[in-house]
Amino acid sequence: MNHSPYKPVTTTVSVLSGIALVSILYSCTPSSGNAGMQMPTPALPVISVSSQAATTYLELPATVEGTVNVEIRPQVAGYLEYIYADEGAYVKAGQPLFRINDQPYREQHSNAHAALLAAQANEEKAQLEVDRLTPLVKNNVISDIQLKSAEASLQTAKANVAQAKAQAGNAQINLGYTIIKAPVSGYIGRIPHKIGSLVGRSETQALTVLSDIQEVYAYFSMSEVDFLHFKEQTPGNTIEEKIKNLPPVELTLADGSIYEEKGKVETVEGQFDKTTGAISFRATFPNAKGFLRSGNTGRVRIPTIHKDALVVPQEATFELQDKVLVFVVADSNKVVSRPIQVNGQTSNYYFVKNGLNAGDKIVYTGLSRLRDGIVINPQPLSLDSLLKIKPL
Repeated sequence: MNHSPYKPVTTTVSVLSGIALVSILYSCTPSSGNAGMQMPTPALPVISVSSQAATTYLELPATVEGTVNVEIRPQVAGYLEYIYADEGAYVKAGQPLFRINDQPYREQHSNAHAALLAAQANEEKAQLEVDRLTPLVKNNVISDIQLKSAEASLQTAKANVAQAKAQAGNAQINLGYTIIKAPVSGYIGRIPHKIGSLVGRSETQALTVLSDIQEVYAYFSMSEVDFLHFKEQTPGNTIEEKIKNLPPVELTLADGSIYEEKGKVETVEGQFDKTTGAISFRATFPNAKGFLRSGNTGRVRIPTIHKDALVVPQEATFELQDKVLVFVVADSNKVVSRPIQVNGQTSNYYFVKNGLNAGDKIVYTGLSRLRDGIVINPQPLSLDSLLKIKPL
């Protein structure tokens, strides 16, 4: 009997297909042991939102300058003969700082004084001539033309005396300029010129800079957005009133420490800088101990006091499409996501303006496992105890 060579292959495929179909049907049949299995309800910590008194800070980069920064420059030219104060020294107003060689100016003063004496002598001579001619004219001994000529010479002599006095005074001033004194009390800056240097009024570099730092100015700038918030949140009808109503500000130094004295914002510029889009403010800080110097940098901290703020831990929030959201525990312990509006924050907490009410319950952690409508097993957590661990 003849057999087709393809028949055994067909039989094998049919058997395999039957086995696969049975396997699929068996796998789709629920097992009696797994029929009632459900996912367990997640137990998650939940906190109740409440109001707290808190303070937030707007921190802005600042530069520090003394209330007075005076460039000390020579008024006369000459060789620098002596330097009385060293760099960084504190000097009082009127204290000598530099001396320029005064020999040329002493000679000029002597010449001017001598010229003054000569002019005064000529004036006396002219006066004597007038005194001599006056009675002769009255007695008609001589004509009045001679007297008028003598009186004119007297007026010329008086003018020469006045001119000589001015020149002598100018020589005295120049001689006084050879001793350069401190115009205000303060600290000496860098002194680029040394003894023997030729200095003068044409020098581009000052002899030094004298800084009065009993009080210092901290200059900082606000962006347009921050300035609008400042106008909205600070009480007052005008910008001047709002500045006066600002609470004392703090200064964070370059090492992160807070300067021990608090300052006061005093002025604001009249317009925004077109290149930076910012407007500059000036705050004044007392500096009796001299800890701050011109050129210091830091950050001005402007406080905003929240008397009754809804506090939400940042761990209890998540962001989606530039929105900040929380999961609120609704009826039947179902969670619902809800966007919130933040109007302030610290390193650990948000202060909520809209989106939540006092008493609302929100999920604290485990947010990545949640979706709207999921039922949870709430585990109450006290916000007060959390604030003790992570203060505002």
